[in-house]
Amino acid sequence: MNTITDTNFNFPGQQSVYKGKVREVYAINDDLLVMIASDRLSAFDVVMPKGIPYKGQILNQIATKMMKATEDLVPNWLLATPDPNVAIGHQCEPFKVEMVIRGYLSGHAAREYRAGKRMLCGVPMPEGMKENDKFPAPIITPATKAEKGDHDEDISREEILNHGIVSEEDYVVLEDYTRKLFQRGTEIAAQRGLILVDTKYEFGKTKDGKIVLIDEIHTPDSSRYFYAEGYQERQDKGEKQKQLSKEFVRQWLISNGFQGLEGQSVPHMSDDYIKTVSDRYIELYENITGESFERADLSSIQERIENNVLQFLQTN
Repeated sequence: MNTITDTNFNFPGQQSVYKGKVREVYAINDDLLVMIASDRLSAFDVVMPKGIPYKGQILNQIATKMMKATEDLVPNWLLATPDPNVAIGHQCEPFKVEMVIRGYLSGHAAREYRAGKRMLCGVPMPEGMKENDKFPAPIITPATKAEKGDHDEDISREEILNHGIVSEEDYVVLEDYTRKLFQRGTEIAAQRGLILVDTKYEFGKTKDGKIVLIDEIHTPDSSRYFYAEGYQERQDKGEKQKQLSKEFVRQWLISNGFQGLEGQSVPHMSDDYIKTVSDRYIELYENITGESFERADLSSIQERIENNVLQFLQTN
């Protein structure tokens, strides 16, 4: 199947291009950003060699829906989505931290807990917890934002302030926005029979100094979801939780001897496996949004994206 794993556009007024792990961001005329969600798949901060059909469309459309569902709480950068894979918005200076918030002891937090750690990013985790137990209250565990191919690293609030990565005044706003977004995301998930387990938010500052939400929000790449039905029963029995997230890819990689560590090679992903990953992403979309997924035309994705972006730029 056709996928989009790299772009090399030259839009009118284009000033620079930033290529992240899965997104490519074109800066236009000092005021706009064109963000293209590729079909690249990243796990353990490593980009996999093959793209996943529809993945970029799915992430972009979930993020767009969630931005609209939270804009009454937190301002965001988004102006328009002229193509299934494209979001266009205001240029911002990104904060160099990701605001990770966790409602449950899962994923990275659970791995750290299993290793005997009871502090994560300067935040204490209670004794006597089992994997996937709910925290008494959500905890914020920030991470430094990595460049492509580098690992994000845990960092504490104290370190962020001491190193001047974010001012205390701004950081208070980031924490407040993070908690508000997580609460809204939790409510939206509950309406779909889901539990929002953990997620990350990224923020930037507009040219007039306003802090806004940027990048993706409540997508399966940035968030972990459990099915609410049977959650407690599975916990009581010590069973694995049924979840909606990219964790199924991480677990497949782990079972095939890959965790992004030095000397490890990415295992071969067959076409059949790629299709199962694509199907899982479509399932994620439909469960998270409560809507049927409409597949975009994949016959010439690059041309479709370029035409749609050009049309937007010419009429705005």
